[in-house]
Amino acid sequence: MHFWKWLYPGMRVKRWVALIIFGIFLLALGLGLAVNSPDWGPFFAGLAEPLRQLVAPGSYEGLAIGFLVLGIGAVTFGIRQVVLSITGVLCPYQAEDIVDVVYKTRQLNRGPKIVVIGGGTGLSTMLRGLKEYTTNITAIVTTTDDGGSSGRLSQELGVLPPGDIRNNLVALADTEPLMEKLFQYRFSQGNGLAGHSFGNLFLAAMTDITGDFQEAIKLSSRVLAVRGLVLPSTLNRVVLEAEFADGSKASGECSIVEQRKKISRVSLSPKNPKPTDLAVSAIDEADIIILGPGSLYTSILPNLLVKEIASAIAQASALKIYVCNIMTQPGETDGYTASDHVRAVFDHVGLPIVDYVIMNSEPVTVELAKRYAKEGSYAVEVDAAQIRSLGCIPVVHPLLDGQCLAHHAPDRLASIIMNILFATWGA
Repeated sequence: MHFWKWLYPGMRVKRWVALIIFGIFLLALGLGLAVNSPDWGPFFAGLAEPLRQLVAPGSYEGLAIGFLVLGIGAVTFGIRQVVLSITGVLCPYQAEDIVDVVYKTRQLNRGPKIVVIGGGTGLSTMLRGLKEYTTNITAIVTTTDDGGSSGRLSQELGVLPPGDIRNNLVALADTEPLMEKLFQYRFSQGNGLAGHSFGNLFLAAMTDITGDFQEAIKLSSRVLAVRGLVLPSTLNRVVLEAEFADGSKASGECSIVEQRKKISRVSLSPKNPKPTDLAVSAIDEADIIILGPGSLYTSILPNLLVKEIASAIAQASALKIYVCNIMTQPGETDGYTASDHVRAVFDHVGLPIVDYVIMNSEPVTVELAKRYAKEGSYAVEVDAAQIRSLGCIPVVHPLLDGQCLAHHAPDRLASIIMNILFATWGA
């Protein structure tokens, strides 16, 4: 019964179906004229018999070719118009490029399985590059943010902090720029509304509607046409705690950073939160597992403090890469070299879980260095020898994205990661 609905008035499909049928008829006539053997294609031969009576025998070949060309043209054009008629309704902005869209989607679906672990803007920057190689991406994101819009929503509504989730959903989105701008839009005024981003409010509302934060992320992913999967490392409400080198302690991500002291160790409270099942499964099946870039103590390590996540990474057969930050982070990694970052990961996990360390070799401009220095941030020293002593392979490349901010260039970083993978597969 559903088939006949395509013939309803106003569907704009019937005319093109008729053209396809007509094209098939022309093909049949052409084949009939071309067939000389009664043992092959009796139907086609019989169909073209009246034409044979009207046309001189020497004209069979030319007429057959003409019918075949017209038939192929009619069928091809008819199929194209049927597809455009349907996609023009379902995907109005991509209807003309549907072949490219389908081809690209199929190619990306065959890409490697990548798991990225972290949070904040660093991770979302890298995802923008990786999504051009595969849709098999799982971003595992921390849920310890207690500042800004995320912190307020978490305290007032009891939802998990949505900020890092939102950033990574937008980074993996394959949708119109307006939708991306909408999710990242931050209200600048309004009693109780100022400071909130629309995306955070959307995720909070979806959580309230569905009663499940993970389901809210899933539905939001559909809205944004996300290429991959974004997951919290745990659905339990946890608080990040830190012990500093001077023996003092602090609780809460914002409080830890505000102390501006050297961090000895971070932990979660309560301890041993339950991991997201899909996150563990993604790690088990991954071809590559990438840690960072992002805040070492407040974005990357909180995920690894979920014991089952760390254990799954250690046991996985995937290639494991650590992407080191370009600049130190005030209040977290003051004075840290690249090897200090990796050493902190190993110390917290208790195992060497990194195979390669990607570092930036491109110096920042004098003007940019001065601007960062005012905030107490400096270029991370690339100490390749120390990286090797930790059992890791250093990969040093120019990675700066322009000269306005000391951020990773998404396309360059993604290209280096894929080259490492392909070189490993080819070895």
